[in-house]
Amino acid sequence: MKKIAIILAMALFCLVSGVMSAQTDKVVRILAIGNSFSEDAVEQHLHDIAAADGVEVIIGNMYIGGCSLQKHLNNARKNKPAYKYRKIGLDGKKVETKEFTLEAALADEQWDYVSLQQKSGLSGRYDTWEASLPELVKYVKARVPKKARLMIHQTWAYDKTSQHKDFKNYDHDQMKMYNAIVDAVVRSSKLTKIRMVIPSGTAVQNARTTILGDRMTRDGYHLHRTYGRYVAACTWYEKIFRKNVVGNSYLPDGMTEEERLAAQESAHAAVRKPLKVTK
Repeated sequence: MKKIAIILAMALFCLVSGVMSAQTDKVVRILAIGNSFSEDAVEQHLHDIAAADGVEVIIGNMYIGGCSLQKHLNNARKNKPAYKYRKIGLDGKKVETKEFTLEAALADEQWDYVSLQQKSGLSGRYDTWEASLPELVKYVKARVPKKARLMIHQTWAYDKTSQHKDFKNYDHDQMKMYNAIVDAVVRSSKLTKIRMVIPSGTAVQNARTTILGDRMTRDGYHLHRTYGRYVAACTWYEKIFRKNVVGNSYLPDGMTEEERLAAQESAHAAVRKPLKVTK
């Protein structure tokens, strides 16, 4: 009986250890197909936020500055090695490989999540999404695991005083641009049946109503290297992992605890209500 009890205890230990191992060894793989706005969102703080919660991630970003959906589609059609492929491994270190193709990046990992987004100046023009997104979605779906979830990255409006040449498309009106982006993303989501939207634009707009103010960018459109990028990363984290980011312990260098809380709450509110600004 004693021998049987020992065997049973060992079997139970192995079972529990196996379950725990399955839980802790789960690596989530996230690929962004974007431009400098996806660089702002995923390349700096997302890995550290996840690590603070004990979550293991591999993050990829297919980068071309100012890249539109149409350009992504053209690159896919021609299998053009036009990208800088930035990959953040389990150790948090980023490695960049130049002259990479979309096809190669999609095959590089068993991606769990793949995001698509429009060039910032066109992000509020639904016609530009409609023209390219469906074919690009079809291309991506054919090259990723069936389990992979496609996402649309809802990007942000420019600062009120932005000098970006495309701000004229929105009459130099921040809220007009924000509302146009929300509308275009909602319609694109319905068009492609991509239900998962990362509401970075709403999170940034929320943050502008807090102590962070309308200083979320470093040049009028690219996110501030600390709190701007942190707001976006918090939004990605909470939306993907369904964990309330408020209270996450990671604090970027140069950011106060008060600013961190404002950023976290802005992201949390955006995930809860992605289509409206929460003041």
